[in-house]
Amino acid sequence: MKKQIIVRGFIGALLGIVIGYFITIGISLSFGEGTYISCVPDLTEAVGTETGAVIVQTLLDVLLGIAFGAASVIWSIDAWSIAKQTLLYLFITLPVMLFVAYFAYWMEHTVKGLLSYAAVFIAIFFFIWLMQYIFWKIRIKKLNGRLNNKA
Repeated sequence: MKKQIIVRGFIGALLGIVIGYFITIGISLSFGEGTYISCVPDLTEAVGTETGAVIVQTLLDVLLGIAFGAASVIWSIDAWSIAKQTLLYLFITLPVMLFVAYFAYWMEHTVKGLLSYAAVFIAIFFFIWLMQYIFWKIRIKKLNGRLNNKA
């Protein structure tokens, strides 16, 4: 289990960098008007240089990737109910997400900003969870149907 956490955390770190980079490309294409937006201007201002801000943001992307990757081991613990897995995964990833979002200046530095960001994260989390649940429910039903036809 510990080895899986480390491996998934490492893979998550790499994915965190890749996903973070692609998000900056998407934001640049949407709002950059021909220029590349490497990070939030408030982060650049807080750090002092754009290069420093990109380094901080990359380290935060790594942290986020490690948290999501390592926590994904929870989904392989078959002895736990899906509710327990879901809530534990949420309780591990939400604080890390809020920490990263705060220090990357992805949200307002107010209580309202924190609560709004948490609400959006939780809503997206449960939407994705529901879509995956439905997908796997359908897939399992098809597999069971094939097994029953062969029996």
